Amino acid sequence: MPDDQALHDEVVALTRDLIRLDTTNLPGNETVAAEHLKDYLEGAGVECALVARDPGRANLVARLPGGDGPSVAFVGHTDVVPADVRDWTHPPFEAVVDDAGWLYGRGAVDMKNEVAARAVAMATLAREGFRGSGDLWLLAVADEEDGTADVGMRWLLEARPDIRPDLSVNEGGGERLELADGRSMVTVAVGEKGTLPVQVTAVGEAGHGSMPTVGQNAVPLLGELLRRIGTGLPRPRRDPVVEATLTALVGDVSDLDEAVAKAAHLHPALEHLLPAVVGTTMAPTMLDASRKRNVMPARASVQLDCRILPGTSQADVEQEVRARLGDGVAYELSWPERLVPGSASPAEGVLMDAVTAFLRAEGDDAAVLPVLCTGFTDSVYLRAAAGTLAYGFSPFLSTPADVLESGFHNADERVHVDDLLLATRFHADLARRLLGAD
Repeated sequence: MPDDQALHDEVVALTRDLIRLDTTNLPGNETVAAEHLKDYLEGAGVECALVARDPGRANLVARLPGGDGPSVAFVGHTDVVPADVRDWTHPPFEAVVDDAGWLYGRGAVDMKNEVAARAVAMATLAREGFRGSGDLWLLAVADEEDGTADVGMRWLLEARPDIRPDLSVNEGGGERLELADGRSMVTVAVGEKGTLPVQVTAVGEAGHGSMPTVGQNAVPLLGELLRRIGTGLPRPRRDPVVEATLTALVGDVSDLDEAVAKAAHLHPALEHLLPAVVGTTMAPTMLDASRKRNVMPARASVQLDCRILPGTSQADVEQEVRARLGDGVAYELSWPERLVPGSASPAEGVLMDAVTAFLRAEGDDAAVLPVLCTGFTDSVYLRAAAGTLAYGFSPFLSTPADVLESGFHNADERVHVDDLLLATRFHADLARRLLGAD
């Protein structure tokens, strides 16, 4: 194992290299990042391949072969969301490290930091000649942030049926929460909500904009429907993962509303997470109405970004949306995209034990907190294709939870460089604990 300073320099350099490669989705252009990772890992003796449905949007598949035991995959995506340079302290694709050790850039949190840490951990193991009891994979995939091109994880697992890891670690956890009652907890994402966008179209009658009472302008009708939707927070319903989270936080969950309210006051990050994770959210995000200013439209619509608990069906979502919209305003529902189901893995087992063991070895007595991600990750596809026990975790000790949360898809996304070293050490340790040695 190299000394910590050498490892620190290596992972910081690779993270900065990846951030400087603009892989904004759309269009993606993830091949440049996949090629960079391939060159880096092959230099350490790792077997690599680029697997692409679209030549410009390749996925990296890297493997350290092992024995016939259970296999482990390090997972990440190389695409990032758009960034408006006008909103940033430092240009989003320059990967500036300031005097306090903060690395700024699009992808610093979501998630070129974790991709780099996992790659450096794999390279370190390869240089040591590590051979595990099972295969160790690194899957750095395209198109996670959008998915509509279908060139990323879902397609990759279809194209490569040999990639069926038993265990995996992806994005979604690792935040350290110092609770108001004095306890310390570290989140481990054991599952993700799914998605099913819904388009709500208010139906009226067209008319000339100069005579507002002629016809029935659908825009005010849509306004009334939007009032009923509000912010789109769900009505709480029971879910095993959510109940496990709440039980760890407050104990008694017999009154779900009361448990959510009580737990949400324990940490600012929980104020937004918990009310959103307990049911179907339906945030209004996209509006459409008249194409001309002087035409009152017969139809005006809003798209709802619905995030759904594992096991939720389209019929369930329709029932909840209709219950929220109520009666008295004519509307139509349509479905812009197919349902992508959420899923979860058991919160107990060798992977959770390995996370806990690493924390204890670091002298960290924080309790692990299993959580359900409100957003989507590619772990959903791994569970569906392979029954993978898939978690989201990378440890953050020097980057506070509020900085992490504000960094996702926002300006001034940043991570402290000390957490890049910590993550690299964690992933190397995880491989050793889970795969042992032949």
